Amino acid sequence: MAKALTKKALTKSQIAAEVATHSNISKKAALDIIDFIAQLAYKHAKNSFTLPGLGKLVLVDRKARMGRNPATGESIKIKAKRVLKFRVAKAAKDAILGTK
Repeated sequence: MAKALTKKALTKSQIAAEVATHSNISKKAALDIIDFIAQLAYKHAKNSFTLPGLGKLVLVDRKARMGRNPATGESIKIKAKRVLKFRVAKAAKDAILGTK
């Protein structure tokens, strides 16, 4: 029986190292760029923030609705709330999943 290999997600440090190598800049400069992009996303997410080729951060208003408590089966009222969603770009889907 073959054992499945589990891949771990890249860490922030590993991403910075890849960016630094590719762009011929220092790792510290790459970290600063990554941090700056994250801060831009936090600041502008309320108006939607797009990372070209990856996707878009958007705020969505969810309406109040009826739900069910999974433990007891009892119906409960879920309040309206704002949630943050990430919509993956078509280019990212095609690159990762392949085109049909």
